[in-house]
Amino acid sequence: MLVPVLLFAVGLVCLIKGGDWFVDGASALARKFHLPELLIGATVVSIGTTLPEVMVSTMSALSGHGEIAYGNAIGSVICNAALIAAITIAVRPGPVDPKTLKKPVAFFFVAAAIYCVAAYFLGFFSRTVGLIMLTVFVIYMVVTVRDMKNSPQPQQEDEEEEQMSNAKMLVFLILGAALIAVGARLLVDNGTKIAQALGVPESVIALTFVALGTSLPELVTAITSLIKGHSDLSLGNIIGANIFNLVLVSGVSVTLAPFAVPQSAVIAGHNASLVLEIPLMILIMLILTVPALVKGKLTRPQGILMLCIYAAFCVVQFTL
Repeated sequence: MLVPVLLFAVGLVCLIKGGDWFVDGASALARKFHLPELLIGATVVSIGTTLPEVMVSTMSALSGHGEIAYGNAIGSVICNAALIAAITIAVRPGPVDPKTLKKPVAFFFVAAAIYCVAAYFLGFFSRTVGLIMLTVFVIYMVVTVRDMKNSPQPQQEDEEEEQMSNAKMLVFLILGAALIAVGARLLVDNGTKIAQALGVPESVIALTFVALGTSLPELVTAITSLIKGHSDLSLGNIIGANIFNLVLVSGVSVTLAPFAVPQSAVIAGHNASLVLEIPLMILIMLILTVPALVKGKLTRPQGILMLCIYAAFCVVQFTL
């Protein structure tokens, strides 16, 4: 039991460091081709930070563990909103610009609607559903890049990345991708072993430990920003990450290896995922986004409420 736990932890470290190196290398490479800073952030960096989730879910689905791929996507959305965003809101609440949130929020709920149709009406995530998800992802990226080009912002030069040599960039890209692949495999394999040893369903491990593990880069970034006194954290980044979790992470894994909706627990005679997890995902995003869109601000009670919901969610998962 000790060895799987240690390897699980090593997998998390590999994912975090691998993602960090991959993003650094990819960003420097993009700058070599003189791409706009905003374009780099909206594409290379955003996709790069989502690679841990993509790799974990894809490897899980391909190895026949659809429960982990399914639970990781939903769990990451809940974790990003109810833990990461909630911490930043509870510590430093503040105003937000509703105009910048309208499109990301709309895309998220479109993605959630596709997810719900597959889960509730089809009971199966088919390759067609996966392709639809990936199409939504492409449309979202095109719209985002177009909007950013139409609203240019001052670019900030990063001397370290500007001076990065071609060899260093290549090393960062290769090592980053390799660490992500190795970390994802360690996480999936040992997460499965831990679940089996504890008698905990794989989907529960995915909804909690794996989801939190693959969201650690976002959590570390949020906490670092708070320590440095940046209170204007972008809510759009959290919403964007959640869109990626539903349409990119799930889209890739479902397209490569379709799977049925897993059932690891039952609530009132129904699949716990359909009764608790998907509804909670939508509820927590409503709590996060509606006040921002209507009132143009985020409040401390809102953050505390989401943290309480996340704590209760984790407790319920291990008691089902």
